[in-house]
Amino acid sequence: MIKKLGYYSTLSHLWIQWIILGSILLNTFMVYPNIFHNIPETLESSMEWMEVASPHTYFPPLGFVSIVTGVFAAILAWKIKPARKWVLLSLLAIILEGAASILFEWPRNEILFIEGADVHSVEFLKQTVREFKIVHWFRVACNIFGSMFIFIGFIKYDCFLTADKSNQRELNK
Repeated sequence: MIKKLGYYSTLSHLWIQWIILGSILLNTFMVYPNIFHNIPETLESSMEWMEVASPHTYFPPLGFVSIVTGVFAAILAWKIKPARKWVLLSLLAIILEGAASILFEWPRNEILFIEGADVHSVEFLKQTVREFKIVHWFRVACNIFGSMFIFIGFIKYDCFLTADKSNQRELNK
């Protein structure tokens, strides 16, 4: 029963990771180029466009769900040695991504999208965008690696569950 629960927990974490990866890639290649191409005018038009919902209304809850599913997957996959390190690496990647978001991107989001040109000079806003993009690429890397790690972990978990009993002992050494 625990192994099946671990299987579905790992699958859930994989699913959430892939949703986050697709979302962050969409932001990277479609949303951010439009927001940052002509500072400060595009920041102002972006704030109007994102009045109802923005990446900030979407990513924090999804990131939290990813951490929760990652913790459950790590706990439930702990006894499955072939999958353990991959699940833990995925969890580490999403925690690093979340920490980078909270510590570095959220303060820059406030500067760019809340305070904007009313409070800051155009040069300062451009510098903030450069910093934002650097941290964003770190987040993209964390998401890519986290998604790869949980995919490998899920495959290892699946192979373990589908192996016959004698091979399970051998795989779990």
